[in-house]
Amino acid sequence: MKYDWFIYFIIALMSLLTSVILFQKNLYAETNTVSSTVVTNSTPPTANAPTIMNNNSDICKVGVGASVQNNVVGVATGVVIDDELCQKLKLSRSMYAYGMKVAAVSILCQDARVWDAMTDAGTPCPARGSIGAEAAQYWTDNPDEIPDGSKYKTEYVEANKPEPKEFTDAQNAALFKAMFIVLTGIVLF
Repeated sequence: MKYDWFIYFIIALMSLLTSVILFQKNLYAETNTVSSTVVTNSTPPTANAPTIMNNNSDICKVGVGASVQNNVVGVATGVVIDDELCQKLKLSRSMYAYGMKVAAVSILCQDARVWDAMTDAGTPCPARGSIGAEAAQYWTDNPDEIPDGSKYKTEYVEANKPEPKEFTDAQNAALFKAMFIVLTGIVLF
């Protein structure tokens, strides 16, 4: 009788396991199996941007294309952009080839970087048919015609700004009379 408790424990454990196994269906909810077939289109939507061919190196244009696409609609566009620096270089080369060297330099001087480089070198850009010291004087007198973006434009404009002048005694007296009339409404001689 020494091991009776052990036998009772084993019997209780076996009956518990048996009841769990036998009544397992009652402890869980019933399951339904649903099967479905999903058809997916694995190809991604595409929008092709137009290609802008530039096979000729003598054309100063750059092509830019872009496109956007979603599941329903797509948009593609392209544009040609003029390269102004390229055009100036080609015009300048043509003028130089025809022997018009001053005109070639004048075309390049329309760019602020070239204008600054010429000024730094001490050879001012040609202006209105004048070169050298005459051109330097022209740029000093007309700073508004210096290309925008030049590092010297503000310096030339400030140097060319007229100085404020003081009034003479007659101008001061006229100003005083005008202010007195406006403020008081009394006319004095």
